[in-house]
Amino acid sequence: MNKNLEIDNTDLRILALLMENAGLPYTEIGKRVFVSGGTVHVRMKKMEQMGIVKGSQLIIDPAKLGWDISAFLGIYLDKSSLYEAVAEQLERIPEVVNIHYTTGNYSIFAKIVCRDTEHLREVLHDKIQKVQGIQRTETFISLEERINRSIPLDGEQ
Repeated sequence: MNKNLEIDNTDLRILALLMENAGLPYTEIGKRVFVSGGTVHVRMKKMEQMGIVKGSQLIIDPAKLGWDISAFLGIYLDKSSLYEAVAEQLERIPEVVNIHYTTGNYSIFAKIVCRDTEHLREVLHDKIQKVQGIQRTETFISLEERINRSIPLDGEQ
């Protein structure tokens, strides 16, 4: 852990509890780490200001809402200098749920979620392949996501 960050074991325990269940009230977290709910609130604000906590989100299962296809795209760019422009265009495609600027064969590795294979074909052909700067893509359909977790915090390993 970066020694410049001014967090302690109480902060780490608060984070661990919230990573396990983001819906826990601060009063309950406070009871578990032996501080007040107000202290938990103050510490969370501090960690947000430090950039450790970047917000919270509701995690849904897309398949339960009819979005059955998850795919990964290896994206080759015409030139690596086009990354910013391509990334901005990919951000406008709702089915693209994350992108990574990478080393290796691909300039960008992206995850997309679609309703079915027809929707996947439409997204690839009508949206992604039309992004200026993309030379070509390779698509990998995910058959199962086995693990999706946060990093272990000190003391959790």
